[in-house]
Amino acid sequence: MDRSPRNARYELQALCSRGLDWAVGPERTLPDRSLARRAAVLVLFGVLDPAPAVSGVAVARDLDVLLQRRSDTMGHHAGQIGFPGGGVEASDADLTQTALREAVEETGLDPAGVDVLGTLPPLAIPASNNLVTPVPAWWARTSEVAAVDHREAIDVFRMPVADLLEPAHRQTLVFRRGAQEFRSPAFTVGDVLVWGFTALVLDRMFDAMNWAVPWDRERTLDLPPAALGR
Repeated sequence: MDRSPRNARYELQALCSRGLDWAVGPERTLPDRSLARRAAVLVLFGVLDPAPAVSGVAVARDLDVLLQRRSDTMGHHAGQIGFPGGGVEASDADLTQTALREAVEETGLDPAGVDVLGTLPPLAIPASNNLVTPVPAWWARTSEVAAVDHREAIDVFRMPVADLLEPAHRQTLVFRRGAQEFRSPAFTVGDVLVWGFTALVLDRMFDAMNWAVPWDRERTLDLPPAALGR
C-alpha cells in the first residue's frame, strides 16, 4: 500500500518518539565513546517535485530523501554517498541545530522550510572516531539545493525512497579490512551506491517503520578496493 506524504511524516515522527535499536555488531564499537567526535546528520525526507520514483510500491512514489556525494579529497569517507551533516560546534544549542546548520552550509537549503521531527540514538563510525546522531526531518517547504563547497561535497540530490526500497536495488555489501570481513546493507540505484553508515541508517529506519519490502539478503556485492580506502 502506498503511503501518503502525510503518513510518512507521521511515521517518521513516531519513530523518533519511540527510538530504535541499531542492532550493530562489535565492528561499530568505539574504544572510548567519551573521546569520540560528536556529530549529527540531517535525514531529510520530503515530496519529490520533478522526478517521481520509477519503481516500488511500499511508499508514495514521490517520497524522497536528501543525499549528497562527498568530495574525493575528504580525509574520511571520501567519495561516498551520505547525509548532510558534520561535527558539533560550540555555538550549537543542540544536535538538531548541528545537523540543520551543516545542511545549510553544505547544500544551501532554506532552514525555514524544514521541520525537525526529533532525533535517533547516536551511531558510531569507528573509521573516523565519530559518534553520529541522525536527525530525521520533513521538508515542509522545499528550496533549491546544490553542492555549496566542493571541498566537502560535489553533488546534492533527492533520491526517491521507492527506488531505494526496490528489491532489485538492494544487496549485502561485503568488504574487508585486513583479515576481517564485514557485511552491511547497501542500495544501488543506477550509478549511485549507498553503503556504510548511510545505508545502515536507512535500512534500519525502513525496517522500523515497516516501509521495507522483502529482498534477497544473500545477494552480495564486493566493495571495490579503491572505495574502501575512502
